[in-house]
Amino acid sequence: QVQLVESGGGLVQPGGSLRLSCAASGSIFSISVMGWYRRAPGKQRELVAAITSGGTTNYSDSVKGRFTISRDNAKNTVYLQMNSLKPEDTAVYYCNARRPTPWGLDDSWGQGTQVTVSS
Repeated sequence: QVQLVESGGGLVQPGGSLRLSCAASGSIFSISVMGWYRRAPGKQRELVAAITSGGTTNYSDSVKGRFTISRDNAKNTVYLQMNSLKPEDTAVYYCNARRPTPWGLDDSWGQGTQVTVSS
């Protein structure tokens, strides 16, 4: 089991910045990928960014060049730096940790943090 605690959401004006944090605890040694997903009102959850244990990153086209995912292994924390925020970035953001197990992939989720981009 992996426990994830997110922080850093809030209200920001268009063009502003926020940094989300996700602290992991528990069976963190086996995590292969950590990522950030979001769910906007009336829409399905979508992948925003992900980072592997080796440091390879992946971004959705909608956030490339504006968001940066990073990890601090010493603190077991993953960050999402969000710059040039747009109203369409408004959503609940969820941290995800994925681990391979003998029974398949195991996903753990944080409780979510609200990001609202509005003037």
